[in-house]
Amino acid sequence: MKRESVVKLVLSGMFVALAVVLSTFSIPVGGSKCFPIQHMVNVLAAVFLGPWYGVGIAFCTSLIRNILGTGTLLAFPGSMIGALCCGLVYKHTGKLTLTYIAEVIGTGILGGLLAYPVAAFVMGKEVALFVYIVPFLVSTIGGTVIAAVLITILKANHTLEVLQNMVKEGKVKG
Repeated sequence: MKRESVVKLVLSGMFVALAVVLSTFSIPVGGSKCFPIQHMVNVLAAVFLGPWYGVGIAFCTSLIRNILGTGTLLAFPGSMIGALCCGLVYKHTGKLTLTYIAEVIGTGILGGLLAYPVAAFVMGKEVALFVYIVPFLVSTIGGTVIAAVLITILKANHTLEVLQNMVKEGKVKG
């Protein structure tokens, strides 16, 4: 296995652990739990690892949270679609502002819409089609703002590029 892959897997595991441990920080909005840390992790995964690792991190985090009872099945569509959207946008544009917008649209709008069939057909809830958009938007905007602040700090002290290069090259100092 290439050293780069090992570094990416380790970082992915750290992101999953961070998201699961901080899953106790949630805000109830409507019928769902708003979990801003997942959206922060989605953006950080997009910037450091790419879209497919981001989707894997979102899936693993959602699965573990469901097993532990700190999440619902609604965690899957929101987190995974958001991770995919912001990961693809960052991969193809490298623009942070567009990446933040993609996370918000991916989770808030698309994930909110895809939560409907999960709630209605899998969970057996009687809900309206657009019911999850507002709570998902609240959650993703909060998490995206946290990620934007972190990334801005990393950029300001020139750490962002150094960390990105370390991940890309599979080099970890320590």
